[in-house]
Amino acid sequence: MTTDSIAPVKEKSRKNKKVVVDEQAPLLPSKHEEEGGLEEFNGASFTGAVFNLSTTIVGAGIMALPATMKVLGLGLGIAMILFMAFLTEASIEMLLRFSRAGKTSSYGSLMGDAFGKYGKMLLQIAVLVNNIGVLIVYMIIIGDVLSGTTSNGVHHAGVLEGWFGAHWWNGRTLVLLVTTLAVFSPLACFKRIDSLSFTSGLSVGLAVAFLVITVGITIIKLISGSISMPRLLPDVTDLTSFWNLFTVVPVLVTAYICHYNAIHTIDNELEDSTQIKSVVRTSLALCSSVYVMISFFGFLLFGDGTLDDVLANFDSNLGIPYSSLLNDAVRVSYAGHLMLVFPIVFFPLRLNLDGLVFPSSRPLVLENLRFALVTIGLITIIFLGANFIPSIWDAFQFTGATAAVCLGFIFPAAITLRDSHNIATKKDKILASFMIVLAVFSNLVAIYSDAYALFKKSSSQRE
Repeated sequence: MTTDSIAPVKEKSRKNKKVVVDEQAPLLPSKHEEEGGLEEFNGASFTGAVFNLSTTIVGAGIMALPATMKVLGLGLGIAMILFMAFLTEASIEMLLRFSRAGKTSSYGSLMGDAFGKYGKMLLQIAVLVNNIGVLIVYMIIIGDVLSGTTSNGVHHAGVLEGWFGAHWWNGRTLVLLVTTLAVFSPLACFKRIDSLSFTSGLSVGLAVAFLVITVGITIIKLISGSISMPRLLPDVTDLTSFWNLFTVVPVLVTAYICHYNAIHTIDNELEDSTQIKSVVRTSLALCSSVYVMISFFGFLLFGDGTLDDVLANFDSNLGIPYSSLLNDAVRVSYAGHLMLVFPIVFFPLRLNLDGLVFPSSRPLVLENLRFALVTIGLITIIFLGANFIPSIWDAFQFTGATAAVCLGFIFPAAITLRDSHNIATKKDKILASFMIVLAVFSNLVAIYSDAYALFKKSSSQRE
């Protein structure tokens, strides 16, 4: 089963209309078979759709955003966050418009419509690479929060280590194993994404709690005069530091990626599909506000000492009352958010892997054994990756500069330039060309800068 078999193409509204179930699209049905009967599903609500999309967007990328401010400075950094939101909305609008024109109900079928089976296959591979990378980042952050991490020779204690001391049972590997079995695996067993709307709402609430506590801590320290004014612009002293500015691009790209795992899925499930543009704009406005605030207050709080994963900064005395309690509240709230986001990102990952490996088989939702094997295999790969990849910045640089930028900008722009249905305007094609040039140039420079820094680090260690 592939992403192009998610659901039948529908009219503008599901209200008061008979919905025909396509046997090739049972994963997100309006009605689905269950033990010989039919359980009615009348469509997702606007609020549920906003929660699901916002949860998908606000993932692990937010933890690295304060570190991008350290590279760009507050002024340029916030401008880049807003600029990326504008490009994201434009690319999503391209996908939706061309999906309507081609009567396609998924990103995969849209790529197939524009570029044939190889285009669709390329999309599936990009989704696999990106989602596996993102979910590995989720696990790394959860491991950092609960069991601690070491950066530049300095150990930052985790929550469990701070509460109980260092023991074998709160080591990173065992904690991640228990989290995988007790949280990730049960949530990954749902077969329809709207079943996760409650957990999505809860995860957004946890993200807001994280934001409110961080902002509150920063304001208290500002009032006490213990925070100095941060840099507004990047510190560029030579050519190397200039090229280093581009290393933030993959992180910003990853922060907004939702094209492949939410847009068509949520559109297919909406009770009234004419609301999808409002859902996208509302979600992007909400997420951009959260991104700007956490970037501003996170960098303001820790300055040039901001780590790649800002949660790791919350392990020391903040210089305010109840510092230890607030540190734990910040870290636990966001770790809980990531645990609940995990199944929403996992959903299309499983779907695309099944489509690549079993393209001619029955829909995955009807094959319980295959569903279980694919789920177990993917979770095992993600678990192993989280235990062997040391830093979220490394994972973001790889996935953001390769798969994520293709999914978010290059593929939508290429579909627009291909214009299989002759609906693209001159403005569309200019914007699409700009997206491709900007994405390719900035990410090539980012890859070069990262490779150069890694080579330089390896050389200095040998010496």
